[in-house]
Amino acid sequence: MEYFTSKTVDLSYDQAIAKVTELLKDEGFGVLTEIDVRETLKKKLDVDFKKYKILGACNPNFAHKALQAEDKIGVMLPCNVIVEEHEDGTVEVSAVNPVASMQAVSNEALQPIADQVKTNLERVIDHL
Repeated sequence: MEYFTSKTVDLSYDQAIAKVTELLKDEGFGVLTEIDVRETLKKKLDVDFKKYKILGACNPNFAHKALQAEDKIGVMLPCNVIVEEHEDGTVEVSAVNPVASMQAVSNEALQPIADQVKTNLERVIDHL
């Protein structure tokens, strides 16, 4: 089972970030965190890296249900979505597969929640 789903998009890096953020909102997700990996690696290690941003997406309803079912599930939240620009200029957007993540947790109550989140995140990627 793949731990992510992804798609190469016909958008610029900045356009892809804006579009995926909008689509996440349409699916009930907000972006809680944004980590600019390129900027962080330059500042901390003085290395050059491609454009790469991690968006920490959270759907409050699903998060609440998951936390009620498993109080330590917060270590796996939020759901990460990445936008990266490859050397050839193509832009790829990837989202975590929460079903794959939940395999590490022995709690069957999480399965339907993970399945629904997976469906919503796949819909985001499909609509890019």
